[in-house]
Amino acid sequence: MSPRIGVLAVQGDVREHAAALAAAGAEPTLVRRPAEVEAVDGLVIPGGESSTIDKLVRAFELLDPLRARIASGMPVYGSCAGMILLADRVLDGAPGQQSIGGLDITVRRNAFGRQVDSYETDLSVEEIPGGPVRAVFIRAPWVEEVGPGVEVLASVSAKGEDHPIVVRQGPLLATSFHPEVTGDRRIHERFVELVRDAAR
Repeated sequence: MSPRIGVLAVQGDVREHAAALAAAGAEPTLVRRPAEVEAVDGLVIPGGESSTIDKLVRAFELLDPLRARIASGMPVYGSCAGMILLADRVLDGAPGQQSIGGLDITVRRNAFGRQVDSYETDLSVEEIPGGPVRAVFIRAPWVEEVGPGVEVLASVSAKGEDHPIVVRQGPLLATSFHPEVTGDRRIHERFVELVRDAAR
C-alpha cells in the first residue's frame, strides 16, 4: 500500500514535493482544508515564505487541526520554511509570526542571509545511504538549539560555527534545504519510511 501523504498546499514548492513523493512511492494529495488534514497518513510542509504560510494556515483554519495531528503522532517533514513552521521556537520571525510547532528546536529564520547568499553544497546525512546529498539553501534557516529528544542528522559550518540543518524527532523530520528541486529523492524516501513505520 502506498501511504497517502499530504502536501500543505497554501504557498511554496507544492508541485515539486508532490512529484518527489510520488517518485518515492507515496500517494501525494494536496491539503488546504481541515478535513484534508484528517485524511492523510503524513504531511510535507514545503519551502516558501514562512510568514505567509503561517498567515494562510491560520486564515484557512488549519492551525489547530495540524497541531492536533502532530500531537497525536502524525509524521511530518518540513523543508526550509517547513522547518521554521515545525519548530517550537523561532528567532528573527516576522512581527506576529507563529509556528505550528511540535519539533523541539529553536530555528533562526533567514540565518544564511538574503536571496543573494543562497548556495549549494554536498552533505553527508545520517540515515540517508548512498553518498552525499546535494543541498540547495535558499534564504534558509538553521537550528540554534535542539531539545533532548532531537537527533541532529547533518550540520554545516557557517559564520564560524557548526549549525544543524537536518534534524529528526521521532516521526518529525526537517531540513534547512530544498531536496525537492534536485531530483534526488532519498530524503523523501526516508520520510515515506517514517510514515510507513508510524502506520505499523
